[in-house]
Amino acid sequence: MAGIYISWPFCAQKCTYCNFASGVLPKELEAGYLEALLGEIGKHKWRWTPETLYIGGGTPSSISPAHLIRLTGALPGKPWCEATLEAAPGTITAERLTGWIDAGINRISLGVQSFIRQELARTGRKHSAEIVEQDVAMLRAHGIPNINIDLIAGLPGQTETSWRESVAATVRLDVPHVSVYMLEVDEESRLGAEILLGGKRYGASDVPADDRIADFYEIAVEELEQAGILRYEISNFAKPGAESVHNLKYWRRESYIGFGADAHSFDSEARWQNVESVREYVAGHKAAAPEHVQDPRAERFFVGLRLAEGVEASASDWTRFGPAFDRFLSGGVMEQSGNRLRLTPRGLMVSNEIFEEFLNA
Repeated sequence: MAGIYISWPFCAQKCTYCNFASGVLPKELEAGYLEALLGEIGKHKWRWTPETLYIGGGTPSSISPAHLIRLTGALPGKPWCEATLEAAPGTITAERLTGWIDAGINRISLGVQSFIRQELARTGRKHSAEIVEQDVAMLRAHGIPNINIDLIAGLPGQTETSWRESVAATVRLDVPHVSVYMLEVDEESRLGAEILLGGKRYGASDVPADDRIADFYEIAVEELEQAGILRYEISNFAKPGAESVHNLKYWRRESYIGFGADAHSFDSEARWQNVESVREYVAGHKAAAPEHVQDPRAERFFVGLRLAEGVEASASDWTRFGPAFDRFLSGGVMEQSGNRLRLTPRGLMVSNEIFEEFLNA
C-alpha cells in the first residue's frame, strides 16, 4: 500500500541547522500555495488508495484547522492507518487539535531537538522543556498518544551532560517513537555553511567534534533501548508496534506520492521531484520529468540496509556484490542470518561508506 507526503514549507523562523526547502515566507503566499496544492492533488490520477499520510515542513502545525480539513478532504483513503503532522512545540492548542482530528490526523511528530534552553536559543527554537511536556499531555488528553520526538546530536554548545539530559527527558515522557539525527553539515543551512567557512556565527565554533557527536548518538541508542524504545532504522527508534508505517515505505521502496514545493515521489520504478521554489510552485511549475531508477538492485541495499531488519540477498545479489558482502562480513560491519544481511551496530556508524560501495558497484 502506498502513502502521501505533503510539503508545507512555511515557518515562523528559520532554524540555523535547517537545510530543508522551507523558511520565513510572506503570509500572503500561503493562500496561493494552498490553492496550488489543491490543484495538484485534484489533477492527480490515483492508481491506488493510500494508507498513510505525512504532512511535513516547514511548520505544518501553523496551518489553520479549516485549511487543513479542506486539504485532507481532497485526498482519498481517509481514515488512514497513519496520518502524521509535524508540529513545532508551543504551536499546539485545543482548537487546533480538534481541527487536526477532524482532518484525520492521528500521529504528531514534535520537532523538539533539545530540552536544554541554551541550546534551543542558539538554534532559533522558541520552546522550552516545560512547553514540550504540556504539548505531550495535551495530545494525550485529546486522544493522540501516537507521538514522535525529534532530537539532534551535535548542536552548538552541546555536551555529554546536556545530551544525556535531553535523552532522559524524552524517556520520561514515555512517547512511543523517537528520531535521533546527527547534525548535518552542508551549505544548505546557515549553521552548516558557517562551519564549512570556519566561522563563529550561530555557535559554529562550539559544535562538538564528529567523534563526540557519534558518542552522543551511541548514548541515545543505549538509553532508549533500555527504556524499550528500540532502533529499527539508523535514525529511528520505537516501542514494538509503534514504528512509522509511512517512513518505512521510503526504506522498503514502497510507492508514495508527494505534493507541494520540493516534494518527492516514487512509484516503484521511477522517482521525481517538484520544483523547490515556493513562488515557482505557486506560479504553476510543478514536477520534473520522472527518472527511472537506473539500478534498483543496488538501491535496495543502500536504502534497505538502513533498517535493523536488513535486506534479503538473492543468489544474483551474491553474484554481483559477493566480494563487498564478504569484505563487510569479515570486517564485522555486516552480519548474516540465512539469506538476510544487516549492518552491525559498528556498521551503522560507518553506513555512508558502506552505501557508497553499492552506489559505485
